[in-house]
Amino acid sequence: MMWWRCVCLVLLCALSGCSEEESAVRVDMNRVETLTPPRIAKAVTYAYLPQYSHAVSFERHRRILEYLRQKTGLSFRQVFPDTFAEHIKMVERGEIDISFTNPFVYITLARLGSTAFARAVEPDGGPDFLGQVIVRKDNPSITSIQDCRGKRLIAVDPGSAGGYLYPMGLFLDHGITAADFQDIVFASGSGGKQEAVVLAVYAGAFDVGTVRKGTLDVVHDKIDVDQIRVLAETKPYPGWVYSARKDLDQALVFKISRALFDLEVSRRVDAEILRAAGMIDIIPARDSDYEAVRGLIHKLNLDTTTP
Repeated sequence: MMWWRCVCLVLLCALSGCSEEESAVRVDMNRVETLTPPRIAKAVTYAYLPQYSHAVSFERHRRILEYLRQKTGLSFRQVFPDTFAEHIKMVERGEIDISFTNPFVYITLARLGSTAFARAVEPDGGPDFLGQVIVRKDNPSITSIQDCRGKRLIAVDPGSAGGYLYPMGLFLDHGITAADFQDIVFASGSGGKQEAVVLAVYAGAFDVGTVRKGTLDVVHDKIDVDQIRVLAETKPYPGWVYSARKDLDQALVFKISRALFDLEVSRRVDAEILRAAGMIDIIPARDSDYEAVRGLIHKLNLDTTTP
């Protein structure tokens, strides 16, 4: 009987799998242990004040974030506020840990408890930077700063240092106040406001624009920048600053700051990281470095208590 031989063969194979020395293992299914998944560290949120488009902001600081991840072992996530006011509100709500902002916005963040710990050194202005007043080169009605009276002005944002605050200080030094312009309009939309100012002046929609120095380099592939004339430049003021929000772990801030200070433009890889962000170095900063900006805010009678 063939079927009986097959059954016997299967039984023999099964029995050969166990030896007399091996004992059966009893499994108690009533005892269940809960396994805790490994804890994922919260990412450090990092934001570049939206003076340019989000795409430009991402590209400028993407390499710095990659470097910080590798250097510190921390997790970083870049976030993109749409406006200066939104950036400030996100810091106040604890949604942005590390901010890279202009000095004017930093003064507001400092009122909220943020602390300056590093500042950028730029290729042109060193640790300081300038604002510029721009016009179309072929505008015959504007040849000097005094000719801006009664004209239509477009600025970056009420919270922009180089794109509004510094130029308004320059105008005031020449006896020109905000009331002396026919109109002052701020660039609308999310991010990209520096570029928007240049494009508006280029298109003839406004007579005068105010931007931070370096913006014309950003838009050189979009328009013929030779058609734009820099009418005047402001004096230098303290440059862009890294600050940590209130209550952020100081050990974490120290680790980040040391990594930033270790970047050296003489090293090829580091140079690529810094230059992509428009810098040649990152140096220590402290709150007192920005007293000149506070003085200008007082001179212009500006309110920084609310974003």
